[in-house]
Amino acid sequence: MAKSVSSFRCVECGWTSIRWVGRCGECQQWGTVLDTADQGASARALKPVQVSDARAARPITAVTTESVQHWPSGINEFDRVLGGGIVPGAAILLSGEPGVGKSTLLLEVAARAAATGQKVLYVSAEESVQQVRLRAERTNALVPTLFLAAETDLATILGQIDAVGPQLLIVDSVQTVASSNSDSLAGQPSQVREVASTLIRVAKDRHLPVLLVGHVTKDGSIAGPRLLEHLVDVVCQFEGDRQTALRFVRALKNRFGPTDEVGCFEMTGDGIAEVPDPSGLFLSRGATGVSGTCVTVALEGRRALPVEVQALLVKSTGPQPRRVVNGVDPSRVAMILAVLERRAKLSGVGQLDVYISTVGGVRLTEPAADLAIAVAIASAMHDRPVPHDMAAYGEISLAGEVRPVNAGKHRGAEARRLGFNKILDAELGSVTAALERLRLAGPGTPAEQRERRVEARERELDRVF
Repeated sequence: MAKSVSSFRCVECGWTSIRWVGRCGECQQWGTVLDTADQGASARALKPVQVSDARAARPITAVTTESVQHWPSGINEFDRVLGGGIVPGAAILLSGEPGVGKSTLLLEVAARAAATGQKVLYVSAEESVQQVRLRAERTNALVPTLFLAAETDLATILGQIDAVGPQLLIVDSVQTVASSNSDSLAGQPSQVREVASTLIRVAKDRHLPVLLVGHVTKDGSIAGPRLLEHLVDVVCQFEGDRQTALRFVRALKNRFGPTDEVGCFEMTGDGIAEVPDPSGLFLSRGATGVSGTCVTVALEGRRALPVEVQALLVKSTGPQPRRVVNGVDPSRVAMILAVLERRAKLSGVGQLDVYISTVGGVRLTEPAADLAIAVAIASAMHDRPVPHDMAAYGEISLAGEVRPVNAGKHRGAEARRLGFNKILDAELGSVTAALERLRLAGPGTPAEQRERRVEARERELDRVF
């Protein structure tokens, strides 16, 4: 009889080895590699269990969904991301950078739900109940049916659930709660897995929606094992820049709705406020007739947002022209400058200092903003403003072509709704045709140059008088 070979497996990531090692070769954790021979023997000896009538398998057509409908949380932007609201028994994970406003948002969700008469249990494992009360006073979230508890022990939290009987549970955060069933410290992968699996099992058994706050690592990913994202039903990312008050919530995973919706919020002194129509946040309020500006239509999920791109070109004083960008990709700006000089005959643009920025601190990562950047650069170079009611979007190739972009009709409809009646898009065919329509392509004939100088003098007189 052949002797069975022992195998060793990491309890954190599942890495296997034929011999015992002190450190896992995959996740680099110490003391997590255990012998699985006994576990395999117990698995082989496992016997089936008699299934009760309540748990018996049923045809899918006989399963009703009346008890699992979305119920609104009271925050429309948050419901938009979740797919219509919170589903009973759902486990929702909200992650984000420290200080971005995760606790403030969930406290507002708890207050809105408690205001409808539901019992809400807010478990804070990072703050005391007095600290949460101070924040609730500032955000006007004092509701009698909102219960607070400051606990870090999982068993005590389960006791609080039995005592309160809530319709909504919020745990802030899952990385700071520990279970006595695991010997590791709070925040370790084994502890996070144990805490999350227990809370999710409670959520499914009681049809209790659970909102979990998750920490992030230095690179922005969710801390803890990857299994945490697989266990929960919805994974939401709370994003925002510390320099601005604007915050975005987007769904990375959603079993009950789409993952391309984005909720927009604004941090204020009284807490967090919804921004149902953020169209005007990324447009400047300056006077008309300023050269070097062009409006594009960017997509945040399925929401179209007009964003103003500004360009400034000055004579270079150093041996190497400067390229300073804010909110756009520097490599795409360098490519657009090369295309403008080579294809659109804007000679000399490569020898100037170029400054590109967006209004409102928004970051444009999609290539649909190429055409607006090119128009803004050409407008700044010729000192000719583009029409105030014009928007441009399209990808520019190295051949100078303007390619169509995703959701072009949706962008155009949103631009026209906001008053941008003139649209520059892929129908023009090339960036040269787009600039020629605006009389910005190349230096032009001597007559056109004289006409531009006359118009520039007239604009200067209008500013003076």
